[in-house]
Amino acid sequence: MEVNQSFFSLLITSYFIALGVMIGGSLIGGVGAFLVGKPPLTMITQFAVNLRIWALVAAIGGTFDTFYSFERSFFGGDTKDIVKQILLIFFATGGMQTGFTIIKWITQEHI
Repeated sequence: MEVNQSFFSLLITSYFIALGVMIGGSLIGGVGAFLVGKPPLTMITQFAVNLRIWALVAAIGGTFDTFYSFERSFFGGDTKDIVKQILLIFFATGGMQTGFTIIKWITQEHI
C-alpha cells in the first residue's frame, strides 16, 4: 500500500528519518555497549560515524529508486525531476548531519 505524499512532506519526512536513524541507532548502540562493558560514549560516537551512510539509505527509501529516477530524468531531459531528487538527497544529508552534530554534543568526544 503506497501513500501519496506532497513533495514538501516527503522532504521533511526524509530529513527526520535520517535524523532518527542517527540518534536512535547511536544511543541504542551505546546501551548495548554499556551492557557488554565497553565505554558507552566512545561507542556512541563510533556508531554515529558508522551509521551516516545507512541514515541516508534509510531516508531515501532503502532502494536505488531515487538514483534510477535521477538517471531516467537526466537522460530524458526532465530537469524538474532531477532537482527533486537532488533536494531529497540534500534534505536526507541535512538530517544525517544534524543527528551527527547532536551526538557529538551529547558525547563531547571531540573535546
